[in-house]
Amino acid sequence: MVVLAASIVGKSGKVLVSRQYVDMSRIRIEGLLAAFPKLVGMGKQHTYIETDNVRYVYQPIEVLFLLLVTTKQSNILEDLDTLRMLSKLVPEYSMSLDEEGINRAAFELTFAFDEVISLGHKESVTVAQVKQYCEMESHEEKLHKLVMQSKINDTKDVMKRKANEIDKSKIEKTKGGLSSMSSLSSGFNDMSMSHGPGSSFGSGSMLGMISDVEPISTKAKDRSRSSVTAPPKSSGMKLGKSGKNQLMESLKAEGEDIIEDVKPTSQTRTAVAPPTDPFTLTVEEKLNVALRRDGGISSFDMQGTLSLQILNQDDGFVQVQIETGGNPEILFKTHPNINRELFNSESILGLKRPDQPFPTGQGGDGVGLLRWRMQRADESMVPLTINCWPSVSGNETYVSIEYEASSMFDLTNVIISVPLPALRDAPIVKQCDGDWRYDSRNSVLEWSLLLIDNSNRSGSMEFVVPPVDSSVFFPISVRFAATSTYSGLKVMGMIPLRGGGGGATPKFVQRTQLIAQNYQVV
Repeated sequence: MVVLAASIVGKSGKVLVSRQYVDMSRIRIEGLLAAFPKLVGMGKQHTYIETDNVRYVYQPIEVLFLLLVTTKQSNILEDLDTLRMLSKLVPEYSMSLDEEGINRAAFELTFAFDEVISLGHKESVTVAQVKQYCEMESHEEKLHKLVMQSKINDTKDVMKRKANEIDKSKIEKTKGGLSSMSSLSSGFNDMSMSHGPGSSFGSGSMLGMISDVEPISTKAKDRSRSSVTAPPKSSGMKLGKSGKNQLMESLKAEGEDIIEDVKPTSQTRTAVAPPTDPFTLTVEEKLNVALRRDGGISSFDMQGTLSLQILNQDDGFVQVQIETGGNPEILFKTHPNINRELFNSESILGLKRPDQPFPTGQGGDGVGLLRWRMQRADESMVPLTINCWPSVSGNETYVSIEYEASSMFDLTNVIISVPLPALRDAPIVKQCDGDWRYDSRNSVLEWSLLLIDNSNRSGSMEFVVPPVDSSVFFPISVRFAATSTYSGLKVMGMIPLRGGGGGATPKFVQRTQLIAQNYQVV
């Protein structure tokens, strides 16, 4: 048996991979392979074709042909056995049995063919042995790489130590020069103080001083003379406004977010006015939600609070009349000092001891009166759902992101943060409903919308990045706020317990807010 060549060709005659095992000119092998498609009969099933000089033994693999070119004297049974072995190896090294997949694995297929055929004769090997031989794992090579890496690490450590020693020597030389300068200047000061107006200062003393200073090196002497003749001003180095502005501008040009410090002035201090309303009630709900990337809710937790802030101490003797939305999934819990029975029967928040006032002057949002929690919800009650669809096409990954907002809430300041792989440049954004910004430091693409209401309950964004795994784009973080809540809690009025206001209902202000504290698509 003598195999002249092992090849993979297309049905049109295009040669994808060809390995010759005997001395043969390029013109001859190209002529033999070009003639093969013309010899294959239409509608006939054969495994070999014979010509005057050679025999073609072939096997179709989808849209391609696996082909052996042998001499006519070779054993056809051994040729078929070799062909079967090669047909088992091709799917092992090529991910797809098409032209693109064969081209990508051309070298691996050539090496595998060489393990099966040697000088035109078949070797007695199996598929597992061929894969083991082609991997070529060498313990000596691994050991050599480890030794080389350790040498590189040792060299780096020596370089670091040398650099530290050089820095220390420079610092010591600088300190030595400064100490000599200070001692020299102190010597001049002592001499000037000892030779007052009534004392004489002759040339001999000047010569003695010069002779004492003479052993100092020329550079040190020049520095000492310059320091004596032109002493530096005591004001030190100053950073002017122009230098600071240039530094700020350069940092802004590099994409840094600069927050300039503003010195408090009388105008800025008076700009923040203290609260003027006698009663301020704050209803706040915080969401902690984890949505699955393929749909559904992984976890849902909503926690709400009602707090009261009283401006004057004399107005502390009050009760708060509220109204809840009646959601059975929400569990309310009052403060330990609040009358629980009064709240359950009449939805009134008052202290257990009416003769005591509510605390006043509380920092932040005031004193907490009521808390509630909701831990079960279906997908229809989620304010915002995100769908991310990455797809790899060639050397690019196309990512399509869609959002759908519930009609229960109007969302403001929405920011959808999508993690990206480390990129040199910003991704190519094909389409975006809203605005987008690429944070190169954190490799995050931020999609922002100022308001989501009935005019834009759904939207999408499409961008392109290099080919990566789809898990890189998760988890997606979302931030937003809303002025409506799940509980629908409303403050109906303030009930005074002491008749100091002539029977008038006290005025109050209610602030309601829903915040996405930790909202992710995982």
